[in-house]
Formats: sequence, structure tokens, C-alpha cells
Amino acid sequence: MGPFCYNEGMLGTGYAAVMIAGFGGGVVRGLTGFIKHQFSYKNVGFNLPYFIATMSISGVVGLLTAVAVKELGTGFLGIESVSPALALIVGYAGGDFLENMYKIITKRASLYAE
Repeated sequence: MGPFCYNEGMLGTGYAAVMIAGFGGGVVRGLTGFIKHQFSYKNVGFNLPYFIATMSISGVVGLLTAVAVKELGTGFLGIESVSPALALIVGYAGGDFLENMYKIITKRASLYAE
């Protein structure tokens, strides 16, 4: 039995919803960072391939974070399982967590060159 052996299966309705919500949370986090960057600096150009890559990476980070939390199988704040709503929040927080870890390790105040 693998790590994804549940009654609903890895691609069951509940699991798929958690994965999609986690990806969505990561994308929302990526968009938040992108918009913040666009309005914080002058003369910032828009690079479509960079934007797509950033949103994809943010989504994958959110998805992986939500799946990791679901796989832990522990209750959180009285919640017995990870719902899509919680997965969205966890997906958002996963990107935020990684960004802050990067800032701590590199001792920089921003991900972007200053």
C-alpha cells in the first residue's frame, strides 16, 4: 500500500479538490507577490514567460504543501481532515513560508534585487 491509498483514492473527489485548492492558494500567493512587486518599483516591465513560470512554481509549491499537510493526517485546530478551504489557506501559506525562509537564509529583505 502506497502513501495515497485511501478509500477515495489519490484522484478521488476529495483528494483532487484538496490538490486544486492547494495549487490555487499557491497561485494567489504568487499573484500577491507579483502585484506587490509591480507597484513597489518604478519602470518594472512585464515578462510573460517569467510570469507564467512564477505562477506555475507558486501553484506547485501550494499543491505540495497542501498534500503534505493532508498526508500528515493529524487534526489541526479541531479540524479532523483537510478540506479544500483549508488546503487553499495552506497553499497560500506554503509559498509565504518558503519566501520568508529564503529571506532569513540570505539575510535579504526582499526576493528581488535592491
